Amino acid sequence: MTHVVVTGASSGIGAACARAMHRLGHKLSLGARRSDRLPAVVSDAFCHPLDVTSQPSIERFLAAAIASNGPIDILINNAGLARGVEKVAEATGEAWREMIETNVLGLLEVTRRVLPAMIERKHGHLVVIGSVAGRTTYPSGSVYCASKRALQPICEAIRMETLGSNVRVTSVDPGLVETEFSLVRFRGDQARAAKVYEHTRPLTADDVADCVVFAVTRPPHVNIDNIHVMPTDQAAPAMVHRGGR
Repeated sequence: MTHVVVTGASSGIGAACARAMHRLGHKLSLGARRSDRLPAVVSDAFCHPLDVTSQPSIERFLAAAIASNGPIDILINNAGLARGVEKVAEATGEAWREMIETNVLGLLEVTRRVLPAMIERKHGHLVVIGSVAGRTTYPSGSVYCASKRALQPICEAIRMETLGSNVRVTSVDPGLVETEFSLVRFRGDQARAAKVYEHTRPLTADDVADCVVFAVTRPPHVNIDNIHVMPTDQAAPAMVHRGGR
């Protein structure tokens, strides 16, 4: 049975991916800072606290996951966030560090601990949840966009570095998805977060999970390098049609 690890699995895309993998019959190890939420995502999954900005936390999580479910076959690197909408000239730098430590360094620290065993076993699939923001920037999103753009060359390099090992690498870059993303970005301001999705038709977390399922269920000789998925009502990060829902 396939062992799937999902980071940031307590809500949104991570939770949707966990449920989708569960429907495929896979063993699950779910990690998140809000670990109390995890049992409600998939009741029979292995659940454990995980803060991807803390190396000891990553090591405890992965050791426990492997002890519970065996070698990792699929790693879904989903943990990430946007924080605030500061312009560069007006920023304090605190939010920058949080985004880079979570979105870039956190992903790398988890991945570097999982990849060697995949390479040795000549089997594994690394899935990275990126963003359209990694392709097209927008005002007040400089560092968030930079953190997501960094994932593109990281995935490309890993794909080259693991060539011949049967390890597959896929990045999924969605546009506007209605999750807790904006609530986190605006530090709990529900009214402000709701306006992001007002009068438009965003993607759902399940839409993104469907993309992940498609990638991981291809035959072993097929690697889906990248999936760029957008709502019909969005053409770019700052270009959204708001004609009613």
